[in-house]
Amino acid sequence: MPLVRVDIRKNPDPTFAKRIGEVIYAALRSTFNVPEHDNFQILAEHDGPHFIYDPQYLGIPRSDGMVFIQLTVSEGRSVEQKQQLYQTIAYHLHNQLAVRQEDVFINLVEVKKENWSFGNGIAQYVS
Repeated sequence: MPLVRVDIRKNPDPTFAKRIGEVIYAALRSTFNVPEHDNFQILAEHDGPHFIYDPQYLGIPRSDGMVFIQLTVSEGRSVEQKQQLYQTIAYHLHNQLAVRQEDVFINLVEVKKENWSFGNGIAQYVS
């Protein structure tokens, strides 16, 4: 059900983006109860001119280590679950991959269940 998009600046470690995705999937499983195998991710790396952010917006100091995360999920989670998800992702990216928590930017997009088709042109979540 979640579709995860991660955008980072090009990293010398070819496994870095995939490891970010693994942290996010684990956080989704623990906070949003995402089922096993429900893991769909688009991981992209960008060169400097195509990676733009404000280094001080809302008083948060950001660096080129920014990680942009966009999560498209079915609606229905509580504010508390969402806050727990954000905290869990930022905490584990920092502890496992040394990403500064200030550099974790998360955008959650909620959609109705009928807005998903996982293949075969069928809206699998419509009953």
